[in-house]
Amino acid sequence: MLTKGNTMKKLLGATAVATFIGLAGLAQAADLKMSHVRPQGATIDVELKAFADNVKETTGGDVNIEIYAASALGDYTTVQERVSVGAIEMATQPAATGTDRRMQIATVPFLASNWEEARKIFGPGGVIHDTMAELYSKQDITMLAAYPVYFGGISLNRDAVAPGTTEAKGIKVRVPGIKSFQLTGEALGYIPAPIPFAEAFTAVQVGVVDGVIGSGAEGYYASFRDVTKTYVPANTHFEVWYMIISNEALANLDEDDQAALKKAAGEFEAARWVVAEEDQGKWEQRLTDELDAKVVSLTDEQLAAMATTVREAVWPELLKDVGQEWGQSILDKALN
Repeated sequence: MLTKGNTMKKLLGATAVATFIGLAGLAQAADLKMSHVRPQGATIDVELKAFADNVKETTGGDVNIEIYAASALGDYTTVQERVSVGAIEMATQPAATGTDRRMQIATVPFLASNWEEARKIFGPGGVIHDTMAELYSKQDITMLAAYPVYFGGISLNRDAVAPGTTEAKGIKVRVPGIKSFQLTGEALGYIPAPIPFAEAFTAVQVGVVDGVIGSGAEGYYASFRDVTKTYVPANTHFEVWYMIISNEALANLDEDDQAALKKAAGEFEAARWVVAEEDQGKWEQRLTDELDAKVVSLTDEQLAAMATTVREAVWPELLKDVGQEWGQSILDKALN
């Protein structure tokens, strides 16, 4: 026969179990921070918000991704380091080569000549795609997707000088603090000046440098629109960003949510490859239509000659930096 005290204990025990089960269910939900480098409303910002909505829907609300635009969580190098230790869960951004010099392999200049080659090399199953995933894994990071952005070019706050050649131009340009961009600037006849991105706009505005190498039409429109008078679509490099997540954050999701996240990331990448080339053309047109900038026309012959010069001058130096045997094996696979 149950006493009043025993009944109360059973009720309290049942309540505790129910509460525990309820809290366990709540614990499965994850709030993840996603960093990226562009301003709110930029193409990547819009696409990432759509991605986050897709993940939330397909996980039944278990995974909520909050988008932080314009490097609000720190510059991309800092963010990658913080993703590595789990302090920030996710990011979609360029690879930070300072964390591993071998990541420069993704910024090798003139590696691809057109979008078809770019997809073969940088897309799913491509040698750079697989290599970057492996390099990220060594930093306790899972690469969920590649995000093709554009072929890079040169923004100038003045008229171009012999833009289709590698002749010395006497023009000083800002380059990222990445060896491949510095060497490429020199090989193309410019005077490269490594300047942090946060200081780059002011450097062009006040005349410390006359332009920028390291981005493409969309990037110059987003961050250098007021100081771009000429754009040279030299195809200097193929810009790819990577969607990454800390291994810790991924492991904290149950198997179904992990699968849903990875599936959504694959769809995100596939959709981007469909529109990226057309998107690049639209941004080049916007430079002309909205900023009245001059977009220089370069012939296939000029681009091929520039590529040959840069490959001969820059690639051997980069291979010394990333490891001759390792780097050459990747380039060989990319060019086959």
